[in-house]
Amino acid sequence: MRGSVHICVTAIVAGVFIGFIGAAFRWCLQAADRLRIDLVDWAHRLPGPGWLVPIAATALGATLAALIVRWEPLAAGSGIQHVEAVYGGDAKPPSIRLLPAKFIGGLLSIGSGMVLGREGPMVHMGAAIGSETARRTRLPASEIAMMQTALGGAGLAVAFNAPIGGALFTLEEVTKSFRVKTVMASLFAAASAVTCLRLVLGNNADFDVEPLPDPALAWIPLFVVFGLLTGVLGAAYNGLTLWFLDHVAAFRRIPSLAKAAIIGGLIGLVMFVYPLGVGGGDDLTQQILGGGHLAATAVVGILAVRFVAGPLSYSAAVPGGLFAPLLAVGALWGLFFVNVFDAVWPEDVRQLAIPMALVGMAAFFGATVRAPVTGMVVVTEMTATTATLVPMMAATVAAVLAANLIGSKPIYDSLRERMPDEKSIEQRGQ
Repeated sequence: MRGSVHICVTAIVAGVFIGFIGAAFRWCLQAADRLRIDLVDWAHRLPGPGWLVPIAATALGATLAALIVRWEPLAAGSGIQHVEAVYGGDAKPPSIRLLPAKFIGGLLSIGSGMVLGREGPMVHMGAAIGSETARRTRLPASEIAMMQTALGGAGLAVAFNAPIGGALFTLEEVTKSFRVKTVMASLFAAASAVTCLRLVLGNNADFDVEPLPDPALAWIPLFVVFGLLTGVLGAAYNGLTLWFLDHVAAFRRIPSLAKAAIIGGLIGLVMFVYPLGVGGGDDLTQQILGGGHLAATAVVGILAVRFVAGPLSYSAAVPGGLFAPLLAVGALWGLFFVNVFDAVWPEDVRQLAIPMALVGMAAFFGATVRAPVTGMVVVTEMTATTATLVPMMAATVAAVLAANLIGSKPIYDSLRERMPDEKSIEQRGQ
């Protein structure tokens, strides 16, 4: 009994820390988004080669983030795969030194426009806080890995303002079990973390979506077809991510700082042409879910750009995750699908645009990560919308089925297999 109370109190305390730190991280990223938009507007008004401005800005941000990774190699990439490896006993829990590396590095890389997600750094920061708090409160060594896992889920909860989704991520994706102590720690950590987040950023859902009518049941087969196609698309996205990782790493003679600068420069050029094609994608997703108009050609262009730019950005090995860009791609893909279907269907089906975008967010996440319940819950919490739950379930299951039949592995499993061993990480940090 005393052990359970000890775990729960530790989870609450650690949750408060990641809640306020995560709120500060999100606030800084929102400020960086506004500055980036102003920078692009200013660059368009400049005489001469104004396109060089965003190229230089993103290249600089990526290079500085890569410098931080040189100081703390564990800060590279998402970090979710490391949290999973720690829980599986294949890696050591992260030290508190990871916290400033992920915070500053993630702010530089994501804030400068790289197509990366805030959830990766926040999960890893939560894990570092969890393991450090567990050590300082003298939890048994066997519970330190569990606590860093629970606080990693709290980090995801803060990243998406989704407390249930964050706790589910711990249980469905990382531990793949429902051990009572882990459930209690995950729920307490996520609840306290999101409470602190909302004290700072407001007690509202992340996306503002007008009330939607439930889609007619007659459209369920269409959502299933959409889900099957989404599974194929998700498998292609995973394959492209791994292809970029392998091929960029193959250029061993090019220093990591130069690789990050080159990739950052390419993303900066995209930012000049398609401002909505870069960054985490929240503004784009809100525009789609809010019913804002996007021309069909813009949908196709931005979808194609983000589909490639996300995996390319991740190959730069700077702090940043995959999850948030997946949601933007899923929303775009749903909008694109409705546009194509509307062109061939005799009746007007544009009323399905927002429901299909919502479903696309969950289904695309399910196809890539293979955590379908987490994806559905996170999207539901982020949008405070339940009208699409039935078609969302049908499409997400279909997407997972299609990805499995193709033989595509869950993305974090593949990333965990590509992790360097502990000795290699230590040597790179020296």
